Amino acid sequence: MADRAQGASTEVVSRTSDRDRAASPAEFARLNLVGQSAPFLESLQRLRKIASCDATVLIEGETGTGKELAARAIHYLGERRNAPFIPINCGAIPENLVESELFGHARGAFTDAREARQGVIAQAEGGTLFLDEIEAMTPRAQIALLRFLHDHEYRPVGGAQRAANVRVIGASNADLVTCVERGTFRQDLLFRLNVLPLTLPPLRARGDDVLLLAESFLRRFCQQYQKPAKSVDPDAIAQLRAYSWPGNVRELENLIQREVLLTEGPAFDLGSLRAVESDAVASSPPTSFMGKRFQEAKASVIASFEKAYVTELLSRTRGNISEAARLCGKERSRLGKLVKKYGLEPSLFHDASSDGC
Repeated sequence: MADRAQGASTEVVSRTSDRDRAASPAEFARLNLVGQSAPFLESLQRLRKIASCDATVLIEGETGTGKELAARAIHYLGERRNAPFIPINCGAIPENLVESELFGHARGAFTDAREARQGVIAQAEGGTLFLDEIEAMTPRAQIALLRFLHDHEYRPVGGAQRAANVRVIGASNADLVTCVERGTFRQDLLFRLNVLPLTLPPLRARGDDVLLLAESFLRRFCQQYQKPAKSVDPDAIAQLRAYSWPGNVRELENLIQREVLLTEGPAFDLGSLRAVESDAVASSPPTSFMGKRFQEAKASVIASFEKAYVTELLSRTRGNISEAARLCGKERSRLGKLVKKYGLEPSLFHDASSDGC
């Protein structure tokens, strides 16, 4: 059996033809990677180098920073560009179907297996398998992936051993080192994944990229919804620059989409952004507790924390209460009560768009 382990001893095979074929800013823009700030250009430079190598990649960054787009760029700028790119959200893999989802199954392998089915690894043959939110993998799924990354061989449920020619790209918006320390993520799996690391900067660290992105989204959505061309009100430019963008590029994308659909006239002033800022101020803990009894002040801080924490959970899981409950370690019913307590609507967190950048 050929040993193709991709650990510390892995030889990273550089692709000379792709290295010589450096991606231009226009090519990155066609891949929806828009920006000119120093931190972002540094990430693109590293991405270009990674695309010319055929080894496992780990992309890290806050939610909404564009990890899937970066993974797609690595795929389409590399030699596997003509083969499939298969994305899967690790938090959505059912515990009892881990092996079947990853490796597939043969007909009759278990009850209801009326026909053979390919797993995502076989679907990505010759191309790239993108594992998003890899920190959400269950312990059982982590073991299965670790075994596959060792030699790129696997066995479909009820089938025979076979080899795969697949590049694996993992992505996480969590600090995996911290996850290892907490015992929720395997250290050996982190070592296997972290051959070629790539970190994407948050939008707040990208300066005027926010303006370039806003213009790009504005053109796209006006064309998509057949709306007259719009522009950003000059007063809104300062808002775009000053806002902290906790949801990063995805939040900006959703904001521009909403404004294109709801704003009349040739320009909009980002009134919805002011509403978001007002909500953030209203939900933040008071800077002074003088005049409040201890229990009252304590309750207000706890309420502020609970609302912020649950909001982040719903954002991270796109409104999936079951997944959010599993990630935070609470019973689904108890988490549901917190969601209801703070008037949060899970459906508002559903996001069918790509992880824009």
